Amino acid sequence: MDARRRLAVISAHICSTGSGFHQPRLQPVSVSGSSSGSDADQGKSLNGACVFCRIIRGESPAFKLYEDDACLCILDSNPLSRGHSLIIPKSHFSSLDATPPSVIAAMCSKVPLISSAIVKATGSDSFNLLVNNGAAAGQVIFHTHIHIIPRKEQDCLWASESLRRQSLKLDQEASRLADLVREQLSSVSPSSSSSPNSEVSEGEGSSLSRS
Repeated sequence: MDARRRLAVISAHICSTGSGFHQPRLQPVSVSGSSSGSDADQGKSLNGACVFCRIIRGESPAFKLYEDDACLCILDSNPLSRGHSLIIPKSHFSSLDATPPSVIAAMCSKVPLISSAIVKATGSDSFNLLVNNGAAAGQVIFHTHIHIIPRKEQDCLWASESLRRQSLKLDQEASRLADLVREQLSSVSPSSSSSPNSEVSEGEGSSLSRS
């Protein structure tokens, strides 16, 4: 990523907090032990250059909201809204696609609990759940993390929300795109096409599902 684009991405993540916001106590994060053989144990070693790994090791401070054996939740240091927080796995994985499904499941399983607490504490009524996966998507820290971003009505946080969305054209281009995605899924998990829950059987090609 060139310097100008990186600056734009970083700037997009910066938003000052409200003056009435009382921060929780700043504290180092402990690395809890986990059961032998888990994905957290078998994950990549903590990266010395990664800011999240330094937080996990207790070398950098963070406003910790939640912690268990697999992950922790901290306040984002450059919040987009009051209460903007991050759920981070305790093992270092550079991107979502490099993160084991069980680790992702452990992170996502805490979203209802943590998001509910954040929404109530901030007086918000909604939240965005966001993953920036890859530089072009705005990922700046290459250690998997999930954003919880509290929202209030008419906060105008995302400029894209004011854009008029175009309806998907139900044509051959859309059908071909669906076929290409299914081909990629089949190459990763060949058995998925024969699953009883699959809407499109092997060899049928794309079809418009109406449910």
